[in-house]
Amino acid sequence: MEKQSSLRLMCRGIKIDERTQDYIEKRIKKIAKFINNENESIYEIEISMDKKGGFRAEIMINTPYNLYRIEEVSKSIEGAVDLAVDELKNQISRDRDKMRELKERGARSFKKKIVLDENARF
Repeated sequence: MEKQSSLRLMCRGIKIDERTQDYIEKRIKKIAKFINNENESIYEIEISMDKKGGFRAEIMINTPYNLYRIEEVSKSIEGAVDLAVDELKNQISRDRDKMRELKERGARSFKKKIVLDENARF
């Protein structure tokens, strides 16, 4: 049984229009391409206003194997979301590179331990 990804958008103390909501959803869908198990992920976005009058965007992505979370503040909702999405892309790509490097290192280690027959033709 395949789980569907879900998107939760919470606005605390502010109202956003439909155009802004569509913009946020579009930016989050771009992040979904970077995640391997995008169908099983939960996306939570919280938009609020901080004490200084800036907009705070907190994005949390819960995948079966990892949890990514970022919080950014900007003068506009779109700006805060853009900053958060860019930082999330960096986090996800860094994590993906780390996993790839571990696999490659394991493969190199395994190849060193293999003993080949002297009569083998290569």
